Order: sequence, then structure tokens, then C-alpha cells
Amino acid sequence: MKSEFQKRLISSILLIPVCFLLIVEGSILFNLFLFLCFILTILEWNKMSKKKNYLTISGYVFLSISFISVYLLRNFFDEQKSFILFLFVIVICISTDIGGYIFGKILKGPRLTRISPNKTISGMIGSYILSIISTIFFIYIYKEFFELTLHFNIQIFILTILISSISQIGDILISYFKRLSKIKNSGNLIPGHGGILDRIDGMLFAFPFSFLIFLFIKI
Repeated sequence: MKSEFQKRLISSILLIPVCFLLIVEGSILFNLFLFLCFILTILEWNKMSKKKNYLTISGYVFLSISFISVYLLRNFFDEQKSFILFLFVIVICISTDIGGYIFGKILKGPRLTRISPNKTISGMIGSYILSIISTIFFIYIYKEFFELTLHFNIQIFILTILISSISQIGDILISYFKRLSKIKNSGNLIPGHGGILDRIDGMLFAFPFSFLIFLFIKI
């Protein structure tokens, strides 16, 4: 566990600043980065689902919709709002993943579901706890540096729980598909994490859901 955690930590330290700069920059650099991730994800999905033909086409359609929603969320609203909402979703998804990993590894306990035997109830609770804490911290930091009239209220709390839940469901479903294909990771591009698909599995589900929600509610 220690060696795997160290690899995940080092990879995250190197990747997060680069990804953040691309998100901040937006425009063509972000779009090129998004397109590259889409191509790599398609290749990994194709490799994962080649023994399950019924997953291939449906997977291509879903991945296309998911990446389009990522693009729209970053570009659809005015610049500041798009940036805030995009980071909002990213923060929740990443903290959900980290909380589930750390709490699950340390506390262990009963399995959450048979579909993904490595997921535990303690990991699920940890995902919610860390996502809420991270959202509060994100709002506080953003208000300190920008003119942001956003407060952690019941609406934000519910949104955080919903996005975290969708991210966890996505993680479980992708894990299930990997089990069907009898592989542990979708690739080995990122040390300690696996492939791109392993890293963004929850986000693939969270972004389409979040974009639709943000279209109909004011935040």
C-alpha cells in the first residue's frame, strides 16, 4: 500500500498543477488537452471492451457525450462562472476519489457492493466527508481572492452530495466493466493510477450530470 500510495502521490503532485494551468488558461490549450484525453480514453475503452462487443459502441457514445459536457461546462457560461463551476465539479470528484481511497484503505470494513469488491462503506463515507470539507475550503479560498458571492448553504451541500454520489457510481460501474473484461487497470500511463480512464471514471459520469443541473439552477 505504501509503495502504491507514494506513486499516486507523486503522480498527483506532478499532474495537478499542469491540469490546473490548462483549466485556467481555457481556450485552445484546454481544448487540445481535452481532445487528447478523449482519444486516450477511447483507446483504453476499446482495449477494455474488445471482448465485450456490446460495450464498445455504447461506450463510444457515452464517452463522446461526457467529453462534450466537459467542454460545455468550461465554455458555455460566462468566463468566471464557467471556471468556478468547472473547478467546483473537479474538486468534488477528486476529493471523493481521495477520501474513498484513504478511508477505505485505513478503516476497511464491510464491502459496499459485490459489483466492485474493493469499495467499502467506510470508503463511501470518507468520500462524502472529504468532498464536503473540500467544497467548504474551495469556497473560502475563492472568496478570499475573487469577488465571489457564494456561500456554503443547503443548496451547495446537496449539490456536493449528489455530484459525489454520481462520481462514486461512475467509479463502481467502470470497475465492474473492468472486471467483466478481466483487467485491473485500463492502462498504465499514470504511475500508481493506471490509465486515463482509471483516473477520470467518476468524472465521466459527474460532468454530464453537473452540466444539466447547472443549466436549470442558479448557483
